[in-house]
Amino acid sequence: MTDYRLISADYFVAMGMKLVKGRAFSHYDNEAAPGVVIINETSAARFFPGEDPIGRRLALSGEPKDLREIVGIVGDVRNYGLDEEVKPEVYVPFLQSAPDYLSSVVSALTVVVRSAIEPAALGSALREQVQVLDKDQPVSEIKTMEWYLAESMAQRRFNMLLLGAFAGLALVLAAVGIYGVIAYTVTQRTHEMGIRIALGAKGGDILRLVFGNAMATTLTGIALGLAAAFALTRLLRSLLYQVSPTDPVVFAAIPLLLLSVAVIATYLPARRAMKVNPITALREP
Repeated sequence: MTDYRLISADYFVAMGMKLVKGRAFSHYDNEAAPGVVIINETSAARFFPGEDPIGRRLALSGEPKDLREIVGIVGDVRNYGLDEEVKPEVYVPFLQSAPDYLSSVVSALTVVVRSAIEPAALGSALREQVQVLDKDQPVSEIKTMEWYLAESMAQRRFNMLLLGAFAGLALVLAAVGIYGVIAYTVTQRTHEMGIRIALGAKGGDILRLVFGNAMATTLTGIALGLAAAFALTRLLRSLLYQVSPTDPVVFAAIPLLLLSVAVIATYLPARRAMKVNPITALREP
């Protein structure tokens, strides 16, 4: 089973679709000319594996008399959404389509326009041109390709924005938690710092001690978090399109951000601890 598409000669140009092999349709591919078709890459790979389909013939209707020659292969497009699998497609010249087929199957036609000016400015002009061709032909809607693309991604974009908002909130809470825990831990050790300074410890020694303990705890937490994140990426895979759930930039940036928070959270209390008066610290219980 393949998708059957009726197109005019300039459709591929208007849509920006790449002709991979063979030729495109021309205005000479009409009812008087031999029947021709163009298939997409998926059709070529599925129905002619390891072969060159150019020059082969297809009976689209199942009738031997309806043999049509394959004259070209066009690149795949995702007509049903970016997340949908590409389907086999057969493109047929509009001028070679039987009138009874058109009257029985086609209830609406789509005109594709490629323009160098703003698409929104073309609406009235397009309606006027249709009225010139057929005053009884209604124009139901005029939409841009950007609209169709955005519409196909709307649900996933909403899901990702929602997940992104929760992830951002989780990141802020994690940063605040790291800062609070480390700052509290250092503050609780003020008495110990005073004793160490009284026994001859230098400011650098205190700083290294505080940083060593804080970084050990932070790096352990980051390692556990990365392991959990890698394990949960399977849940996100279905929400992504052409983006790896294990993006190295993300998996490097977030740990660096949390590590930076831990450094700041450690440095500020450590600086205060370095300036503690040993006598004052020793007097505290």
